Amino acid sequence: MSRSAHENALNTTGTPRGAAPAGHPHRVTVAVYAQDLVLRIGVVHQLRQRPEVELVTDAEADRAHTSLVVVDAVDDEVMALLRRLQHNGATRTGLVVGTFESAALQRVVECGVAAVLRRTEADQDRLLHLVLALANGEGVLPGDLLGKLLSHVGSLQRSALDPHGLALSTLTAREADMLRLVAEGFDTSEIAQKTAYSERTVKNVLHEITTRLQLRNRAHAVGYALRNGLI
Repeated sequence: MSRSAHENALNTTGTPRGAAPAGHPHRVTVAVYAQDLVLRIGVVHQLRQRPEVELVTDAEADRAHTSLVVVDAVDDEVMALLRRLQHNGATRTGLVVGTFESAALQRVVECGVAAVLRRTEADQDRLLHLVLALANGEGVLPGDLLGKLLSHVGSLQRSALDPHGLALSTLTAREADMLRLVAEGFDTSEIAQKTAYSERTVKNVLHEITTRLQLRNRAHAVGYALRNGLI
């Protein structure tokens, strides 16, 4: 099966399987996706020592009971992978992440992520606990992140009377940054230079904002965002 560009960037383990005897009835198959080699090696090294786990190769990743996505932060590339994994009914997805925002937490939950672990806390025992919880159909979420998620959901409910409230509450950091630059009078090429994105990406992001919020143009989007305290 061919892999898309974002899956090539977020490589699966490609490592030998765990040390326990093949065919062990209680072993959980795990595919690891990571943004770079160092992240991958760290997680694989921890899990391959545990007889409860069987690390699968790239070719077998789609059959894994659990999929671990190991990243510094959640970006569009990571979201694309999470959405693909969500459509794979054979696997349940966990996220091991460096930095996290409340809005991103809701987005990854909506993409089927059932467990989240901070990279700073990702020792062998916690990784194994996450994998086994996923395999058992359970969820894992640090208490402070759960509190943030509940708070964020509450803000969505409070904004329900605003016909655009749901969309506004899920404005990403990148979208907010670009709207701020529009508000400061920068054009597309200048925003591209300041954000290190292509002009096409800038246009697409701003178009997505106006379409999602059902607004007329960039100026309308900026005015609406300002009135609602988003920028």
